[in-house]
Amino acid sequence: MARGIITAPQPEAVEAGAVVMMNGGNAVDAAITCALVQNVVDPQMCGIAGFGTMHLYLPKKNFHGFIDFHTRAPASVKEDMWEDLIVGESRDGFGFFLKGRVNEVGYQSVMVPGSLKAYYEAVAEHGTMDWKDICAPAIKHAEDGFVVRPHVYDFWVKKHDNGRIPSIDKMKSTPAGRRIYFDENGDIAKVGSVVKNPDMARTLRRIADGGADIFYSGEIAEEIAADMAQHGGLLTYKDLKNYKTSRVEPLWSDYRGYRVSTNQPPGGGIMVLEMLNILENFDLAAMGHNSPEYIRVVSEAMKYATIDKDTRVGDPLFVDVPFDELLDKSYASKLAAAIKAGEISHVERLKEVPESQDTTHVCTLDADGNAVTMTHSLGMPSGVVTDGLGFMYNGCMSVFDPRPGRAGSLAPGKGRFTAMSPTIVFKGDEPHIVIGAPGGTFITMGVLQGLLNSLDFGMSISDAIAAPRFSTNSDTVDVCNRIPRFVTDELEKIGYPVARSYLSYHFAGVHGIRIDDGVWTGAADPGRDGMALTV
Repeated sequence: MARGIITAPQPEAVEAGAVVMMNGGNAVDAAITCALVQNVVDPQMCGIAGFGTMHLYLPKKNFHGFIDFHTRAPASVKEDMWEDLIVGESRDGFGFFLKGRVNEVGYQSVMVPGSLKAYYEAVAEHGTMDWKDICAPAIKHAEDGFVVRPHVYDFWVKKHDNGRIPSIDKMKSTPAGRRIYFDENGDIAKVGSVVKNPDMARTLRRIADGGADIFYSGEIAEEIAADMAQHGGLLTYKDLKNYKTSRVEPLWSDYRGYRVSTNQPPGGGIMVLEMLNILENFDLAAMGHNSPEYIRVVSEAMKYATIDKDTRVGDPLFVDVPFDELLDKSYASKLAAAIKAGEISHVERLKEVPESQDTTHVCTLDADGNAVTMTHSLGMPSGVVTDGLGFMYNGCMSVFDPRPGRAGSLAPGKGRFTAMSPTIVFKGDEPHIVIGAPGGTFITMGVLQGLLNSLDFGMSISDAIAAPRFSTNSDTVDVCNRIPRFVTDELEKIGYPVARSYLSYHFAGVHGIRIDDGVWTGAADPGRDGMALTV
């Protein structure tokens, strides 16, 4: 019998996790090994100074829940500190554009990170391997170097027409970043070239020896705090020392006889469940996959979930989230009735500036039935690399609403909303689909379509993930270039603005595992560079 299956957007990370399972490690050991390697080989998508949410199903331990490691706003944050700097809001409602880009790049954009603490705690509580062995593959990749893959390079050099600072400019914003990613002529590393990061290797060695404590209350914490203080950052030593992860129960709903479990706010799982509840009122299969009527109906469900997210969902420690209403089947039926009547909902926006998608994901399953689906990220990379440490910090402050008195407004210690929604679908009492995705606010929409493709249209997990996707986070329907124009023409005729991406694969990078009568199949999004591997 196979020991396990793993899927992620980076082949090196998948291989490292697979080797762990080949050597007797469980799904948790494999997921965290994979995550640490992802930190090295995709260093602007994730990192030890990032954040995320980890969905764990461990049947022999009778454990099913989340380790949430959302970033937290530093204690010095004030609700109105950026109110006078607002330029605009992203079209999908996930990020604000300020004068001077202070929330997007540089030291003030950094929030209190949670990733490393969550990795360490997951292994300590649920893994079977020694922490040093978990860290070893990432250390080796940092020392020996990683080969720049096409998706990594594209993210580095892609120019934005939306006013966002290009990644390449962020990466050269500190001397340490320039040393790691650029040659002596100032040119960024090309596809196929090898990037070595000895500073990160040394940092990971220190972490392998000292655990997460060295990062949050030890020598590395002191070095981080000193660099932040020197450059006007908001993050302090006290913020790091006081940081705690959260243990959270899953949110549940049912969909066409399946039981669906996902994460709680400030994660995006509540949006996935609300959309499924709405769409359960329709015979989607009879409409035809990606037909004009199908896209209209699903888009309206996406819009209603987005409206509720924008106005009523935030960090439950700071916002009274109306769970009972948002997950109520009768509320979903009411919204479905409006869709059936042909109503077109409206998503309120300030000024429109599109959003970035700097995130990664890993799904694992082992022979004991343990399943992990984890999304982790830098949000948008800040560009900040402390000299001698080798890793980049998150740039998560950009998502807070600079306007006071709103669900997403700034507050000390507050977590900002994220669309991350690692989800497990159960058929009876057993996992049937383990799924998740990177991709900014497109995450919930990508996960939703992966589930619909599988559950409503009977697609294999690979076909469900590879099928053309769309996303409607605003009044505009965004479509990938594989959705035919004769379909979008019909949408435009009934009043929907359509924006066509030049990309064939777009709107999140969905990764998943499906289990049918004990048979595992896995898939990696073809729009990324990853793979699924069974060992």
